[in-house]
Amino acid sequence: MGRHFGRRRFLTVAAVAAAGAAVSFLPNPFAADGEKRNGDEKRNENVFFWKGVALGSGAELRLFGVDNRQAADLVNKVLAEVARLEKMFSLYREDSLISRLNRDGYLTSPPADFLELLSLCRDIHALTGGAFDPTVQALWKLYADYFAAHPDAETPPPQNSVDEALKRVGFGKVSFDDREIRFAEKGMGLSLNGIAQGYITDKVVALLKANGVPAALVDMGEIRGFDTNGRRTWNVGIRNPDDEEGVLANITMKDKAFATSGGYGTVMDKAGRFTHLFDPRTGVSTPRYKSISVMADDAAVADALSTAFSIMDLHLIRSVAESRQLKVWLLMPDNTLNEIG
Repeated sequence: MGRHFGRRRFLTVAAVAAAGAAVSFLPNPFAADGEKRNGDEKRNENVFFWKGVALGSGAELRLFGVDNRQAADLVNKVLAEVARLEKMFSLYREDSLISRLNRDGYLTSPPADFLELLSLCRDIHALTGGAFDPTVQALWKLYADYFAAHPDAETPPPQNSVDEALKRVGFGKVSFDDREIRFAEKGMGLSLNGIAQGYITDKVVALLKANGVPAALVDMGEIRGFDTNGRRTWNVGIRNPDDEEGVLANITMKDKAFATSGGYGTVMDKAGRFTHLFDPRTGVSTPRYKSISVMADDAAVADALSTAFSIMDLHLIRSVAESRQLKVWLLMPDNTLNEIG
């Protein structure tokens, strides 16, 4: 399989207080003067930083208005929550609930969080006309196996193979309630990679708020910032996938979430023509845009829509953005940045 680039490589973030003083977090977020170090936990006078690993990739927390003891306790609670959810949604763990579902074709007594996320998937599937569909595992496997066997191929898998895989794709073939989740077709598979990081980010935000944290920036694969006093904003810079040092746009968000997707995430073939972003209705892997960034109230929604928009026409994206009061940035093939909302 091809290269793997995390989406967060193409975001830079800074926090801006009401007075306008900015704290730059990237590329070296822990280099501020007067900072105290304790393992992976770093704190200065105003903000506590934690940087580590969650969901198999880099994660960061910036907690405001807490002392060292409170912050250490909160980090432990966050990591426990992430571990709990990872046991449900990670495809990289054979013992996860989603791996069991994909293996058996059903899952009895699913937990409430799993059902909540599937309900959100159903809503976004309908909102996007089927462009967002977490049942694309059959297509993923087809492309991965095909290019593993034909690493120099310049064309996609044969159409008859794509058509066969599409028989096992379609969120309407997934039934779920508090008794069980079940696939209608043998060989179906569910991947929540296009929404789970955002969902987990939202869960971490809820945990921090419930524990009295007044303001925080959470990055568990997608970014969400909040300030219960309404003073702090966050500056997000969208980087160019072709130039990691170049920033295409600087955006200010307040109590919002931000997600970016693009074909740079994972390429299936050696030449990079085919990516992990499939159209679940046709089986084609040809994203329309170089990158898609979405600002929304919730990280799960931003995450899912940044994935779905990669294969949607511009007028359809505009319609969804207007109906949900979203802001969207599309990096076009000619490197122009199209802003919607």
